[in-house]
Amino acid sequence: MAKKSVKKTVGVRGKATSGSKKKSARGSGKVRNGKGGDAGEKILGLAEMVVSQIGAAENPSLSIPIRSLSNVSFNARKRIIEMGDNTSNRPFFDLGNAKRFMQTMLMSSELLKLQDQAKTTSIRDMFYHCKHTIEGTREETFDGQDESDPVIEDLEVTLGVLREELRVFANPGGSMVGPMTIRDAGDEIELSRMGSGGWAVPSIVEPGVIEFLKTRAKFILLIEKAAVWMRFNEDRFWESHNCMIIHGGGQPPRGVRRLCHRMVYELGLPLYVLVDNDPWGYYIYSVVKQGSINLAFESARMAVPKARFIGMSSYDAAEFDLSPSVTIRLNDKDIARAKEIMAYPWFQDRRWQREIKHMLKLGVKLELEALSNKEFSFIADTYVPHKLKQAKWLD
Repeated sequence: MAKKSVKKTVGVRGKATSGSKKKSARGSGKVRNGKGGDAGEKILGLAEMVVSQIGAAENPSLSIPIRSLSNVSFNARKRIIEMGDNTSNRPFFDLGNAKRFMQTMLMSSELLKLQDQAKTTSIRDMFYHCKHTIEGTREETFDGQDESDPVIEDLEVTLGVLREELRVFANPGGSMVGPMTIRDAGDEIELSRMGSGGWAVPSIVEPGVIEFLKTRAKFILLIEKAAVWMRFNEDRFWESHNCMIIHGGGQPPRGVRRLCHRMVYELGLPLYVLVDNDPWGYYIYSVVKQGSINLAFESARMAVPKARFIGMSSYDAAEFDLSPSVTIRLNDKDIARAKEIMAYPWFQDRRWQREIKHMLKLGVKLELEALSNKEFSFIADTYVPHKLKQAKWLD
């Protein structure tokens, strides 16, 4: 496997922490890979492993894959960010780990109830559901959601399942419209008849919930902002260009990213990403294309390496004769972030280096809305159609 270290930017594989190489013969690795079983079976496998350790008079412990920069690398062949094999040991008989061990087991137990009852709930709901005072003490199981959320993430990577497969979701975000018919939780929905607001993309979009029934779409346009998406929807860009238009309200939530991944790989639709011309827009594109550091363990089911960056570009102000008054000067934070992004392995292509260097040279950034300075529908009527026709995008 061709892997390139993400040294100085995303990190290189570090040495396993103390106890991380010690794997139970009863299958901590088996729990993580979880081949052939659903989420409930994997949770049960985790519990059975702990019971086996107790039965063997061992210190009950969990082997949790490390979710940090030191355990992330860029797979140059697959063109996605991947999590490494380093793990940390979480033993019960250890003052520094006992509470987190018990929190993990408590959360696992409650997540199993969701599977058994075939119900879904929010990550906020899970925090309150699991929160109580331990009998005979003043100790709370969870002091805040900043403790419960990481435990759910630990279980995701340990069990090898998405949070959504555990039947837990965050607040949904994003809308989609276009020539496609889907089945959403049993209801057949025509996505070309969703009015001004579009179909609200749910947090859980797995095949058992969302099914693609038929489509005439030729591609997907992922738009950074809801306000800009509304312009494309009002102008019925999706109808004139036979495409799906979708937004994620900034950094796309997991549901939007997962849905785009599914449409690309299941329907064979190209994905174009339309974001601001600034370091943050570049990063949004990066997350869609290569995956994120926090979700490196699920890049294979989230990232779209073939996604294309269709704009905005640092060269657009000159090409489309935009007024200098619509540009925004880069601040120190923007400049530092741009230089950091330039060091990412997946931005080493000479065209991307040229793009970012030009933005830094100009010292300004552009928001998508700047195109409205030409006319309200310029972005949908002229800008994007021109880039599609001329194949003016970055891979």
